[in-house]
Amino acid sequence: MTNKENGKQFFTVSRLFFLLIVIPLVLMAFFIANSILQLGDTSKIKTISALDETFQQSLETRAVTIAESAADFLRRVEKDALVATIIPETPEAYREFVDTNRQPLLVKRDGNVVRTQVPLYKEMALIDRDGNERIKIVNGKVAPESALVNVSDPANRTYKSEDYFEQGQKLEKGEVYMSPVTGWYVDRKSFEAGKRFEGIIRVTTPLFDQQGYSGQIVLTLDARHLAKFTDYVIPTEPGVFYEVDASEGNYAYMVDYRGFVIAHPVHSHIAGLYPDGTPVPPLTQETMDELTAKGVEVLNLKLMGFIDPELPIIAEDAEAGNSGTRVYTFGGHQKIVAYAPIEYFTAAFPEPGGFGWVALTVNVDKFNEQALAAAQKIEEEARAWMTTAILIIVIAIVLLFLISWILARGIARSIEAEVPEEALSPPDYDDD
Repeated sequence: MTNKENGKQFFTVSRLFFLLIVIPLVLMAFFIANSILQLGDTSKIKTISALDETFQQSLETRAVTIAESAADFLRRVEKDALVATIIPETPEAYREFVDTNRQPLLVKRDGNVVRTQVPLYKEMALIDRDGNERIKIVNGKVAPESALVNVSDPANRTYKSEDYFEQGQKLEKGEVYMSPVTGWYVDRKSFEAGKRFEGIIRVTTPLFDQQGYSGQIVLTLDARHLAKFTDYVIPTEPGVFYEVDASEGNYAYMVDYRGFVIAHPVHSHIAGLYPDGTPVPPLTQETMDELTAKGVEVLNLKLMGFIDPELPIIAEDAEAGNSGTRVYTFGGHQKIVAYAPIEYFTAAFPEPGGFGWVALTVNVDKFNEQALAAAQKIEEEARAWMTTAILIIVIAIVLLFLISWILARGIARSIEAEVPEEALSPPDYDDD
């Protein structure tokens, strides 16, 4: 066999080996790379979906837990009012009662935030059947006789328009009335200057003697003890926080049975009263421009359909005794909100809605940053897998080329050794 024919045979055999092995390998590599890319895209989509679903479920669970804690707290306050009817009717006993009933609050002292025990009740009063205050404790001190008033006249009540005395007269023994959260309104300018809403809840229960109704006990609950259930919460973070920054879009708030916001990081959104005792009107589509220009920003979720139609729907669903999650837009930001009813029921707060509801709201953009970060990590890993696979395939192709070259060379030598040269070039035969 000539060198030319031998080289041609070797080249043909090596090429055949190479093609038979490499073509399937290249096709397999293509399918593997494509599968890795599809897996990355699918994983990104499923991760975002799973994070979204899991987060919303955990957010709703947290809202329910907070609402249950708030309801338990209100039941405790109701129990305190009933206990107050059986303690001795003396200034000393009342003062001891107020001093004993304390719970922790976060307060700022000397520029530092500290947790301290604060009395639940700013005031405690014994009122006779005619409305005369007989005993009164104010901020832990016994009020002098000259400071006692007749509360049958609404003008003598702190907030002018309160009706707790009339409500207390309607109650049967063992019943308790709680007022809505009441306090002087804090507008936007005052809030930004450092002023804070100082609300109260009047809690009254009747007293009886042999002649029947003889008066009532009135506890004045410091509303901070109720507001702390939402005030200290950042829905995306564990732990408790002092004065949450609402501009981040991640905060909690509380709404009463009327739809009014009664706890919120921005105190100008909390329902309050003018100095004459009349309520500050909430924002509506017709009054929004005028009121916000004055820094008046009271929110009633039932009336906020002009901001987003979802807001009244959320309020209605919570009042129906339901918890859930929804998406709405406020201040140009899309938000996820989880809500749950505060299941404390009385004649004033009937079932199924009860006292009101809590809401935990999260800025969707901030939430998406977390989901997209996880998805980006998956995409980077998918690309790393594909790069590794391609590198392995390239190395395999090089190795296979060498193997095919060696095999082809061996086969060519075997053929050359086993087959006589004359068999490859037989003589010509002439039939003639």
